[in-house]
Amino acid sequence: MAAARSLTLGIDEGTTGVRAAVVDDSGTILGLAYREIAQRYPRPGWVEQDPREVQDGVRLVVAQAIDAAGARPSDVAALGITNQRGSAVLFEDGGAPLGPLITWQDQRTLARCEALMRQGVFASPYTAASKYEWLVAHHARDRARGSWRLGTVDAWLAHWLTGDAHVSDHSNHSVSGVYDFLHGRYDETVRATFGLADARLPGFTDSSAVIGTTRPDILGAAIPVAALAGDQHAAMYGLACLEPGTVKLSLGTSGMMDLNAGRSLSAPGPGAYPLVLWSLDGVRSFCFEGNTITAGASAQWLRDGLGFVRSLDELEALARSVDSTGGVWAVPALQGLGTPYLDAAARGMIGGLSRGSTKAHIARAMLEGVAWRSGEVFAALTASGGASTATSLRVDGGAARNDLLLQMVADATGVPVERPSTVESAAVGAALLAGRAVGQWRDEDVAARFRPERTFEPQLARDQHAERLDQWRRRIELVRAAGS
Repeated sequence: MAAARSLTLGIDEGTTGVRAAVVDDSGTILGLAYREIAQRYPRPGWVEQDPREVQDGVRLVVAQAIDAAGARPSDVAALGITNQRGSAVLFEDGGAPLGPLITWQDQRTLARCEALMRQGVFASPYTAASKYEWLVAHHARDRARGSWRLGTVDAWLAHWLTGDAHVSDHSNHSVSGVYDFLHGRYDETVRATFGLADARLPGFTDSSAVIGTTRPDILGAAIPVAALAGDQHAAMYGLACLEPGTVKLSLGTSGMMDLNAGRSLSAPGPGAYPLVLWSLDGVRSFCFEGNTITAGASAQWLRDGLGFVRSLDELEALARSVDSTGGVWAVPALQGLGTPYLDAAARGMIGGLSRGSTKAHIARAMLEGVAWRSGEVFAALTASGGASTATSLRVDGGAARNDLLLQMVADATGVPVERPSTVESAAVGAALLAGRAVGQWRDEDVAARFRPERTFEPQLARDQHAERLDQWRRRIELVRAAGS
């Protein structure tokens, strides 16, 4: 076991569950635990979680991860929190929730946001701002103004764990909908628009900084809370994407791709958006982000919707049972097309079918579709802001365990795809950011230690890539025309 107080802990509160990882001073996971968190759908378009279930889950997975590492809570030098972004919680002093945890996918404020957009005010139901407004109207109307607080998931968990801290880092603030990107503070005009001018919103902190210590009655020891970061941002740190131009792809339910854009705020490519990557030692760095919307979800559909496999672990073997798609192609736009199109009306399409087509051909075509969508996002991100020097792509997430998919992504992007030994990069990144704050290591140490477990090199010749890309673009045109 590592020496006492040399361990750090990452808590990853995600959309579908909460994970904890205990990391040693080399960045290796010694203990890992996960618990699924139920999602509730009280009305069409509404997506909630029970905050108390999240709190119970945090307690459980932290205890299990520490136990799996053969350690005690007092051996943990610091912990970091990473989280689903754009979600919102209303809570009392001390962290007791006053309503549901409204997740980022929730659409209950869509009409409100559309009305504000028609007035020239940018508003999105995917950010926290309109969720804050809804929570106050429905769960704080009979309470004194100073008796409740609002926050994104990181701010709420940090307050509950410490009992007093009420801050969020700039990466989470930048997805809140009330952030002034130019000055790194609240946009007071937008804040007033949502009726939040005098609301108790979280303050600002670096992504790697000690903000307090945990109450011993919650986790069993007084552990410094030393990092807060959004999930994609923590994954970037965990994958050591520390230099401008480095890119990562998180292959989960969706495919989230981020490019380190450096310290200057600039315009991204088509269908992408700028965010704060992190704030370290008082200095903000930015990133460009794009998404495929449907990545691992397409594999889940093949399992749950069509019954092609019983588990996702069987999908790669099924796709490899044929050496080509046999002319079958698939565009996995099951929930619309993200970057660069931002076409919510688009829907998935499978074509090129013949009497000889089998479920293996369709499975292989679906993986190819995810890869070519990833290639489009990569092209959009790397063509912007002078960051066209990206020479590789680092990956994480559950679908990154699929070797065939990663080879296809390398072919579609035209750059090597690097997979680390662990694909739990968000939790690891939170732990590493926490260790940084308490002097366990420096950024250069994190960069030097990164070693891919396997690298997938592109295998398509330039003319082959151009031909395949032209075919892909024609299929995208068919999909978009069918959805219009």
